[in-house]
Order: sequence, then structure tokens, then C-alpha cells
Amino acid sequence: MPLTAKQWLDKIHALPLPHKFKIMHVCGGHERAITMAGLRKVLPAQIELIPGPGCPVCICPEEDIYAAIQLALKENVILVTFGDMLRVPINVSKQATRSLEQAKAIGADIRPIASPLETLKIAQTNPKRNVVFFAAGFETTTAPVAALLAQGIPNNLYLLLSGRLTYPAINRLLNTGEANFHALIAPGHVATVMGTSEWEFVIRNYHIPTAIAGFDATTLLPAIYSIARQFIEKHYFLDNCYQQVVTKAGNPTAKHYLQQTMQVVNSQWRGIGNIILSGFALKNAAHDARIHFPDYSQDARKHAGEMPAGCDCAKVVLGKLYPNQCRLYHKACTPRTPIGPCMVSEEGACRIWWAGGVRK
Repeated sequence: MPLTAKQWLDKIHALPLPHKFKIMHVCGGHERAITMAGLRKVLPAQIELIPGPGCPVCICPEEDIYAAIQLALKENVILVTFGDMLRVPINVSKQATRSLEQAKAIGADIRPIASPLETLKIAQTNPKRNVVFFAAGFETTTAPVAALLAQGIPNNLYLLLSGRLTYPAINRLLNTGEANFHALIAPGHVATVMGTSEWEFVIRNYHIPTAIAGFDATTLLPAIYSIARQFIEKHYFLDNCYQQVVTKAGNPTAKHYLQQTMQVVNSQWRGIGNIILSGFALKNAAHDARIHFPDYSQDARKHAGEMPAGCDCAKVVLGKLYPNQCRLYHKACTPRTPIGPCMVSEEGACRIWWAGGVRK
């Protein structure tokens, strides 16, 4: 019979933990579950849970958002994107259009969606107009986009793709020596698609305790117990604590669609810079919006420090600061008036901490 959350907490408290034990998790869903369940308050004081680069909206390059805004304003297109992307601000003057939400307010035809399948319906019901799908996301979001492409889409539907892989950001942190954690919780939904094998490099190359977890206490607490025990016993392995849906091989159909329609390329991460082999690009140019529409990207925006002045979102994403340590948190930056992307998205650590009642 599975242990209850209380029983797992008792097991964790019984461990001879070090003075400080820092755990990074790589998912906005994990942070939301941790914060809303109040896990930080009931775990031993030695354990620190650090939000990591698990918010695709937060790391979407500013130049891609700028290009989407310009496309929507200057071309006769219907631009569709996931709802979180609408309010993400970019660095332009106060007189210029700073977000897709503002572009929509001044007349651009921008429509928020929750599923890639909605783009298909919009394109089919508007056959005389071009539809551009601004698709930002990690593997779990990009896989349905790949399936959409593989199964065939109308000639009037184009993709402005800003897809990213999750693990290269962690690899970069560990490889550069910037990692500020002792153990890692890998994202269950990404592992569901890509398999546990995608995270074996953490054990193999860096000898850091690692576990894959889902999105409630019944998988997060076993993962915390596992990696804490690994650390204490100095016996490191990749523990799959989300066996209900995660396998070693992942989802073969989803991976097939990704391989069929996408190629992996070097890509920009907002506030972080270029990460080798960390992004998806379309293999077939037939539906690539970057090719079929004017190029509104700007080389000046392709740099590592494009967060707004005073905004520490990049440090929050990399686990170097907690959200409420940002200079703008609860001052200039709130969900009503977001300055940085981490305060916009439901996956953003700043937004989650705010929703969890953290104001100091």
C-alpha cells in the first residue's frame, strides 16, 4: 500500500540531513505544487527547494516576442498563441507596443489558445487569411505541435516556433560550475514524453542525486526522500518516482513526430543567452513563418541581458535568487503590472510565489 504524504514526511525528517541540502526542481508545475501545498513549511529546515528553468514563457527570447508583435501589427494575419504569452513585456519605449496584449488592444487580430488543435480550427474557418501560430514551449508543448505538422495542416497556417528542450539548461548550469544545488528533481511531464534516459547524464557526468517526480505530494515527497538518502549514502542514481506515466523510453509516438518534423539547434534563452542544441526548428520550410513573412527580428535584441532594467528574472530562472529577492518583486513588479516574464506566466516562479501569498 502506498505511503501517505505524512508518512513520507516522517521518513524525510528521520534522515540525518546535512546542515544545508539544496534541491533544484525543473518545472513550474513542481513549484506550483510545492508552494500551494506549503511543502517548504513542513519539510526539515535544512532542505531548500530552488525553482529552476522550468517556465517556457519566462525564457522565450525577446526577439521572438518582438517579431510576433510586429507580424500581428504589420501583416494581415491572425496570430494565435498560448494565453500566457500575451502579457509578456519586451524592452521598448513606453510609447511603443510592449506586449501582444497591447497589440491586440490597438487592433491586431491576436487570439489566445489553450491547445494547438485550436489553431487548426481557426485556419480552417478563415481560409482566406494567413494564420501564424506563435508556438513557445518545452518538449511537452512542442510534441503536439509536431503531431499537428506531421498529420498535415492547411496551406494558410504558419508557425513562428520558439520551442526549447529542458535538459540543456541544467547541463549548462552544471558544466559551467554555476549550479547552486546538491540534488535535482527532473520534470515528470517532460520525462513522460522523452523518457527517463534524457536525465541520465546528470548521474553519469556530474554525480548528483536525481529523481523524476509528478505534481503532487505523493510523488514529490518520495523524490525528495530518495535524493536526500542518495546524498547521505553517496550512492547516486536516477530514481523514477512517477512510474504511473514515465518510462525509460518515453512516448514513442510523440518522439517520432518530433524527429519527423523538428531539428535540434542552438537557441537563445531570454536573460541567459545561447545554449547549445537547446531548441527546436522546423525541418520543412513550407510552413515556417520566419521564411514566408518579412523578417522583423533584430540582431540588437539577441543578447543575454535583455531582461528589463532592475529585473532579476534570469537569476530566478537559473536558481540563483528566490523570487522575493528580486529588486522589483512587490514593488514595481506585480501580476497586475508585470515587469519581467516570471511574474506573468502561471509557470513563472514569481507569479506562483505571489499567488501563494508571499509579499515580503
